[in-house]
Amino acid sequence: MMYLIAGLVLFLGVHSTRVFANNWRNQTLARMGEKPFKGVYSVLSLAGFVLLVWGYGQARQLGVMLWNPPTGMRHIAALLTLLAFVLWAASGVPRNQIKAKLHHPMVLSVKVWALAHLLANGSLADTVLFGSFLLWAVVLFAASRKRDRREQTVYPAGTTNMTIVTVVAGLAFWAVFAFWLHRLLIGVSPLGAMG
Repeated sequence: MMYLIAGLVLFLGVHSTRVFANNWRNQTLARMGEKPFKGVYSVLSLAGFVLLVWGYGQARQLGVMLWNPPTGMRHIAALLTLLAFVLWAASGVPRNQIKAKLHHPMVLSVKVWALAHLLANGSLADTVLFGSFLLWAVVLFAASRKRDRREQTVYPAGTTNMTIVTVVAGLAFWAVFAFWLHRLLIGVSPLGAMG
């Protein structure tokens, strides 16, 4: 569990500098330059990610269960992850109405993804991993919206065509992940046990 927590602290900490240490971040960025700063940022992010993935794998083997989710939670989780993939796609597809309305769909995607996994999994390792991501996403979304209001950020209006592209892309990525990649990468088929 120690490695999972260390990985979460490193990964989420690096991704929280704009919220908790924005002045330090700006000063460091100005002193180092953009490319070296992004290089260090990427290395620390990758190290944190590798550590949390490895730590999660180790913590899962402990098998400490906090609760046993009812079967129906898997269905709800599947629907929520579908929504998470659409929100994720909205962060990358330009000029879609979802991003125009919500402003930070990537953070909302993480929030919905984490909630889905908390509902469908009851182990201590799952609670630590997904609970941490959920808490981080809640705080980051609130801070990002506050920064938008302070800086009077204006997001470009979206179009119907690009919104359709966003939804179709999100559905396609969800299907590939749910029916194939999740089992390949995580070792669990999220839809296999539904009945």
